[in-house]
Amino acid sequence: METKTIAIADVYVPAKRKRTLDQTKVDQLAESVMEEGLKIPIQVRQDGEKVILVEGLHRLEASRALGDEEIACIYVGAKRY
Repeated sequence: METKTIAIADVYVPAKRKRTLDQTKVDQLAESVMEEGLKIPIQVRQDGEKVILVEGLHRLEASRALGDEEIACIYVGAKRY
């Protein structure tokens, strides 16, 4: 899979996923990202004009907390049920 860079502001985080946010994890990850960089890209999917977060909420929020404007991501397909 190809890694791309997107604007953090363009990533839509569904409300259900936002409820799982743990600020302690965000703080710890921010420290790690600051020292070592982002090791694993977030996963997103395209839904029309929106880019929707699939995996990596804490990585996204840690990067946002550090003032980053862009983040590495991998585009994945929507799950089919």
